[in-house]
Amino acid sequence: MAQGRSLLVNFVYCPPVGHAIEALHYCHGYHRADPGLRIGLALNADSPTELATLCPFIANVYPVALDVFDPARHGEGSLDQIPAGWDWVVDDDRGHQAPQRALFPGLAAYYDLAADRFAAAGTIFGMAGSAPPRYSAGEQFRLRLPGPALAGARRRLGDAAPGAHPRIGVLPAGSGPRGNYPSVRSWRLVLAALSRRWPRAVFCLLGKLRQDGRTSTSFGRAEFGELAGSVPRSLDAVDLPLTGQLAVVAACDVLVSPHTGFGMAALAVGTPWLSIAGNRWPEYYFNGVPFYSVLPDLARFPAYSGLEPEPEPVDDDGPRAPSMCRERIGADLDEITEGAARLIERRWPAEEALADHVARMLALRGGRADRIWSVDAVHSKYLNP
Repeated sequence: MAQGRSLLVNFVYCPPVGHAIEALHYCHGYHRADPGLRIGLALNADSPTELATLCPFIANVYPVALDVFDPARHGEGSLDQIPAGWDWVVDDDRGHQAPQRALFPGLAAYYDLAADRFAAAGTIFGMAGSAPPRYSAGEQFRLRLPGPALAGARRRLGDAAPGAHPRIGVLPAGSGPRGNYPSVRSWRLVLAALSRRWPRAVFCLLGKLRQDGRTSTSFGRAEFGELAGSVPRSLDAVDLPLTGQLAVVAACDVLVSPHTGFGMAALAVGTPWLSIAGNRWPEYYFNGVPFYSVLPDLARFPAYSGLEPEPEPVDDDGPRAPSMCRERIGADLDEITEGAARLIERRWPAEEALADHVARMLALRGGRADRIWSVDAVHSKYLNP
């Protein structure tokens, strides 16, 4: 280990991109508190570790190969590549939570092994997002995209639809089961509504179909084709490298998607995010970029089950999560359009967006503040206005 103060952010969890954004945000908070701190980052090897190269304050990234479900494959070999002599190691708290450890025994085994390794070197332990070492909470983290990637994205958009406005990014699904996301018929409803509001819009279709061991989008190539054919102007950015897709998103006026970690990445490149919210988890990452979550009516369309069993699916072009069904999308179509308008027209400041979101989430949760959380607890100042 080199001389000087050093920190390992040991943020090994499930591979979706949103968890990598969380890790990078925490690294940034430690860097802002102490710019002289040497920061290393350990991530699940199947997560987009290349995003760390967009963060000049991270000195080293260590991919950890493990199976979160199999304690026999807990990343012991990967630990060998990580130096042991850190002044501090901060873990992802989920690696120490009993429900998470029960669900992910491979993850539990990794964190136990890591604790033994780093404790033997006299390291001081903590949890990511807290001291020690010093941490600056609530920083407005941004990814630093390369200039050529940004220029290439603007060129793609200009070639696809010269003079088109607004530029609307669309990610129709995350990496969960296909039934956890709206059907093509539902998406056509959304795109038609947005096209009526903005007849000169161009829709940038995003996603990853390539199978490379990492997460991919639960949408088929033919389904993307149907969406492209349903709007006057579109750009196919599917299967571009992640940095290239994020550059396209950075050139867009808004990203529209269900809850997905890629939405967190959009916020990290400064693009407002309209989430058609639902499924297991609410939005919980807020970094000073405007956003709007179209929340489901939980009485009609149950969601937010977390680690508990999911609600029974409904029949909607096959089994589908209630909060993603066509009936729900139709019921919220006006709010989806208005939420997009607030973001596209830049009349929804980030502070107002967060205050409004917390108020609506409190109402949804029956006033229970303990059912709401966010990275760095940035929502908490809005709990008692």
